[in-house]
Amino acid sequence: MAGSAILVLFLDQITKLAVLKFLGYAQERVVIDGFFKFVHWGNTGAAWSLFRDNNDLLAIVSLVALLVLFLSRRYFDSGTVLGRIALGLLFGGITGNLIDRLMMSRRHVIDFVYFYLNRRDGSELGFPAFNVADSAICVGVGLLFLMSWKSEQRRGAA
Repeated sequence: MAGSAILVLFLDQITKLAVLKFLGYAQERVVIDGFFKFVHWGNTGAAWSLFRDNNDLLAIVSLVALLVLFLSRRYFDSGTVLGRIALGLLFGGITGNLIDRLMMSRRHVIDFVYFYLNRRDGSELGFPAFNVADSAICVGVGLLFLMSWKSEQRRGAA
């Protein structure tokens, strides 16, 4: 668990430092025109910018989530490698975004991966920008759901 959390945290922070070094705020670099670009966007909200401008509240929610996950970790990992990896992804991802929220120089989460399609009218239809921490959180939650579903299937078969 600790290894995957540290790896996620390292990758998240190093990629965000690269964004800070190579892209000015709100700057974009197209990688595949009409599909993918690196951006430097700040998010003071949660996923999909929900609860925008609530950075402090979301930092508190993140701290509480870390505490609850830590105290209840034995219910989630089930002693399996996959469970420990899932929790590590969650711990690393939450901590990575929390660092952004707490840093006085940022006070927002840095998002930089942006997938989009060009519309005929010239506008973009895009998936909300995200970062390594966001990806780790989503994969960690997905793994926990998958493990829970498989556990329920085993109980039903028994």
